[in-house]
Amino acid sequence: MMGPIKIPFWPPNLSICIQNWTPLIMHCKVFDKTRTRTMYVWNALFRALTLAGHGIETLNLYREMNSLGIPSDRFSYTYALKACVASECLISLLQKGKEIHAHILRNGFEGHVHIMTTLVDMYARFGCVSYASSVFDEMPVRNVVSWSAMIACYAKNGKPFEALELFREMMLETQDSFPNSVTMVSVLQACTALAALEQGKLIHGYILRRSLDSILPVISALVTMYAKCGNLELGRHVFDQMEKRDVVSWNSLISSYGIYGFGKEAIQIFKEMIHQGISPSPISFVSVLGACSHAGLVEEGKILFESMVKKHRIYPSVEHYACMVDLLGRANRLDEAAKIIEGMRIEPGPEVWGSLLGSCRIHCNVELAERASKRLFELEPTNAGNYVLLADIYAAAKMWDEVKRVKKLLESHGLQKVSGRSWIEVKRRIYSFVSVDEFNPHVEQLHAFLVKLSEEMKEKGYVPETKAVLYDLDTKEKERIVLGHSEKLAVAFGLINTNNGETIRITKNLRLCEDCHSVTKFISKFANREILVRDVNRIHHFQDGVCSCGDYW
Repeated sequence: MMGPIKIPFWPPNLSICIQNWTPLIMHCKVFDKTRTRTMYVWNALFRALTLAGHGIETLNLYREMNSLGIPSDRFSYTYALKACVASECLISLLQKGKEIHAHILRNGFEGHVHIMTTLVDMYARFGCVSYASSVFDEMPVRNVVSWSAMIACYAKNGKPFEALELFREMMLETQDSFPNSVTMVSVLQACTALAALEQGKLIHGYILRRSLDSILPVISALVTMYAKCGNLELGRHVFDQMEKRDVVSWNSLISSYGIYGFGKEAIQIFKEMIHQGISPSPISFVSVLGACSHAGLVEEGKILFESMVKKHRIYPSVEHYACMVDLLGRANRLDEAAKIIEGMRIEPGPEVWGSLLGSCRIHCNVELAERASKRLFELEPTNAGNYVLLADIYAAAKMWDEVKRVKKLLESHGLQKVSGRSWIEVKRRIYSFVSVDEFNPHVEQLHAFLVKLSEEMKEKGYVPETKAVLYDLDTKEKERIVLGHSEKLAVAFGLINTNNGETIRITKNLRLCEDCHSVTKFISKFANREILVRDVNRIHHFQDGVCSCGDYW
């Protein structure tokens, strides 16, 4: 008989320890006393360890079971695959997952829908969309869980178009099984990513017909979808109609108000949640601190940050420190932001340094930007966005030699700047535009429209803002480049292809540039249109020449 199993280290949080470890310790004791360890005994321990989040220990024991010649069954494979993502999604564990995949194929288990669905989910969590898609496409039999796993894979890995298309395919192919709540959450996330409000409304109707509107994750996703698609009123209405609310529901509403810049309202909702007897989670504080940042509520944010430990015994994570750095940095209190980083009790991650670098871009602080970018280049050597941000700061300071140096550094790592991309929904169809897009069939018409519009705006006081152009070019050439930004193309498309008085809703994958912000304000006034633009940080609501952000973003 082998020696007793080694129980993993005792976690620091005693309450979690008592809750999660008591059954695990019992499983280990039973396992140690079992003389004949069959496949079923091993599977029971795999399950206990995986549910407790101890993936590496599960995989070590799985390897030990294999070395003893005990064959795996569908449960063994399932728990082993789940173990690969039970804790952190490390590259080494991805390789282990691929090895298990090969083992499954060699032993003829590729026809087991449960195993293959778990495999799809494993690859999805590592962001390996092509692997997950390949497994899904080769499945001889699929159930609602399989479809849901693949839709979630697309929705959570930046492929919302594919998620919606697969959902349509599922609805056509599956006659006996219907989408469940997990499916609908992923589909709503895809609609949210594309700001596809009309498609989101259709999904909402289906949810009501299938009586899924009592499931909290679905309703929380609906609140977020409506808010991020530019209809905060509908999102609030859905929230108000909820019979039961959990902390996730409240977090959805807090973050919804936050991305519109309604910081004081977000704080009030946060307080109301606590008054209703719901304890805030770490995500609650990320949401409310983010709301403070977007609204410039520095003192309120500092009070909330201090209350995390004092009142709620929640210790700040990297995300909370990043929110505070962003809050102070946007308010041009960069020295305080730097002190926050220096005083952190945990190692500052890329989120923290990224917040500082973003603030340095807003206020053109070259010295602090160089310090932040140095750490980011060490932490995220393959993140092109950090190099581009630093180049932006040098360009704004007219330090063209430094801009060239950063570009060469970008090229030496084989990295490319992420192209600006915008989406607009017109008549329930999604249209996509890329900055300076020469291949789009609509581009000539849109460019001619924008040139004419630009001349008219100049007569009314519009002055092009070209500091986002990372090239030392003449003024006219810079103006031509910024005129081709994706959000301008999307706005022009919306003006041409929608009815007068109809709201234009656009989503962009990057931060809205200063010139596009200025142009959209002009258009909202002179075209008498309501325009909502959701960029990577927040929602800008343009109406009658004014933006909801108050030019603070």
